Amino acid sequence: MALIPFDDRDGVIWFNGTLVPWREARLHVLSHGLHYASAVFEGERVYGGHVFKLAEHSERLANSAKILGFELPVSVAELDRATKAVVKANGIVDGYVRPIAWRGSEMMAVSAQATKINLAVAAWQWPSYFAPEARAKGIRMAIAKWARPAPHTAPTASKATGLYMICTMAKHDAEAAGYADALMLDWRGQVAEATGANIFFVMNGVLHTPTPDCFLDGIPRRSVIGLARQRQLKVVERAIMPAEMASAQEAFLTGTAAEVTPIAEIGPYRFTVGEITRGLMGDYDKLVRTPPAQAA
Repeated sequence: MALIPFDDRDGVIWFNGTLVPWREARLHVLSHGLHYASAVFEGERVYGGHVFKLAEHSERLANSAKILGFELPVSVAELDRATKAVVKANGIVDGYVRPIAWRGSEMMAVSAQATKINLAVAAWQWPSYFAPEARAKGIRMAIAKWARPAPHTAPTASKATGLYMICTMAKHDAEAAGYADALMLDWRGQVAEATGANIFFVMNGVLHTPTPDCFLDGIPRRSVIGLARQRQLKVVERAIMPAEMASAQEAFLTGTAAEVTPIAEIGPYRFTVGEITRGLMGDYDKLVRTPPAQAA
């Protein structure tokens, strides 16, 4: 199936305060965000015409911008309204939303205090991140050679574009070897996350997940922890070493794109798609499809 380039589609994009035709939402090749990764973004899912946890995503985008030393040109409430307008204008019922803010082309150097902060929001129809058959039986994952950086070496609490360079490289390596994704360790050698999703392990009925001290505490991650506690499951956030995966019976990913995706294997370690994973998959699917007023 031929890919449809993202710069050549129908629809509209909210671009610096205005809904513009999709193909006209452009930036200059000398934009600071392109050269120095001075940009932050979000990934959001639309279910039944509603963006899941929209306010939390908008607030995180604003916080990511502050970590990188700039402010969004609109308030969080205005960003929420812009996002809803884009979803409605494009007729998105079930899809994906990508807000992004970046430094413009007014300066081209490491220093960029005088650059304009640009903001855009796009939305499009999007199927599952992983193939449905892979999700049913669990995905296969490699172990990446790239490590998540330490908090004192990168703005790891932000959803900054530059932090995803090694994620792309790790995922490309994994796919070239026949895997669906890759597990990334952190700079200490501890289990961190996948290339774009958080990870959980079921060990003797207890849910274990790495402490998010050098990677994002994902919004779906927090939602699944809440769902697990509603099921009276014990949830332990802690440092996890790779060898401990041998003690896990189940494993799964959580993320805006991944939702709740079972894992069948990670390198030499094998897991089953068990009762806890299946239960949380169903709980999460129900949660995201509950209208916001009822979910609150």
